[in-house]
Amino acid sequence: MSTPTRRRLRRRLRLSAAATACVVAAGAAGVLSSPASAATSVFGEDFSGGLGAFTSTGSVSAATGAARMSGSLLSDPTLTSAPVALSGFSGISVSYTRTASGLDLGESFTVAYSVDGGTFTTLESARTASGAASFPLPSSVDGRTVRLRFTLDASSALESLTVDDVLVRAAGGGSGGPTDPPGGSLPPVTDVTAPGPYAVTVDTTAGPGNDGWLVYPADAGRDGVDHPVLVWGPGAGSDPAAYEDMLRQWASHGFVVYSEVSSSDGSYMVDALDWIEDRNADPADPLYQDVDTSEVAFGGHSRGSIGTFDVADDPRLETTVHVAGGSFDGNGPDSLRNPALYIGGDDDFATSNVERDYTNTDVPVWLNVLDGTDHIAATRNGQHIITAWLRWHLADEEFRRTRDFLAPGCTFCGLGETRYKNW
Repeated sequence: MSTPTRRRLRRRLRLSAAATACVVAAGAAGVLSSPASAATSVFGEDFSGGLGAFTSTGSVSAATGAARMSGSLLSDPTLTSAPVALSGFSGISVSYTRTASGLDLGESFTVAYSVDGGTFTTLESARTASGAASFPLPSSVDGRTVRLRFTLDASSALESLTVDDVLVRAAGGGSGGPTDPPGGSLPPVTDVTAPGPYAVTVDTTAGPGNDGWLVYPADAGRDGVDHPVLVWGPGAGSDPAAYEDMLRQWASHGFVVYSEVSSSDGSYMVDALDWIEDRNADPADPLYQDVDTSEVAFGGHSRGSIGTFDVADDPRLETTVHVAGGSFDGNGPDSLRNPALYIGGDDDFATSNVERDYTNTDVPVWLNVLDGTDHIAATRNGQHIITAWLRWHLADEEFRRTRDFLAPGCTFCGLGETRYKNW
């Protein structure tokens, strides 16, 4: 990653930990009080990729980058979020923007929340409203699961409610202070652009054929940690040595990383994972019972990405990572079964293929076409995105979902053109 890009990312990481002031509006339910300053975004949806984490009934669309609900004589439209897990969080607040248009006397919109799948409690119910609203939730929701629901009771398609920029924030998380995020399965870090907390061991004669690299925490298993797995495929004409600094970076964050010369046939990745599972089961091995074989990612650069598509339906995978390696026929995404990360570059010949794959992807996917990045530099410029993605999907750092990836102004959204869908 170039120095200016790294500076931008470090600045974003600092800003994302800062408190955010909330705009307050008045609704029919009374005056909305401003919540305490929120340090962590737990959930966010700006509808730029469709309805995203929301499901709907009735007449609801997101064609203009916001969710628009239209009235109907037949059924009231609703917009309901996926469950938002608040484990480790406290001081919860909900904010959103909304505009009601054309509602007659006796008609209204309602915003409500439910806890752990229970009945919905009204936050706001009104006939006329415009702008931003923010509500603190009671402490009884701390550490539980909530869903948000917007409902419109109106009879004409010309009457509408527009919703945007839905955010769930927490004033506190984890066992530390109010700016500490809740922990996952790995030791927490404050900066994914810096090396992680582990010293690293490199074995350059590893794997089924003794010609791969195994890069892993030198004190694997410290404090009872089981380490997730990344199998990485280099680009054509290169080998693991060309990615050494990145392999070391990921291992320093607690991942067991394996890499060997790639092929478009990803069977070598499957063989490598089998080999790692055998090591984890061998009492004589330094990694004995220190590997979390239920938390696995395959990924790669260029040809390594193509090989990843080839075996992305392996049932042991939690996610896949594809850097500057769009499939040649656009059918690569057909094998995807879990969330996928796509990284390209604005000066990369392969980006058109990556973008076509994005279009053809049906699983949850996040794409960043990095500024000032060609084919060769794509992995290095995107390595910290990959670190955060792995910490989210393999180490259960759920706060990264919104803070780093899916919220307006997310940590990595300023590094290039960002798109996501199906969340």
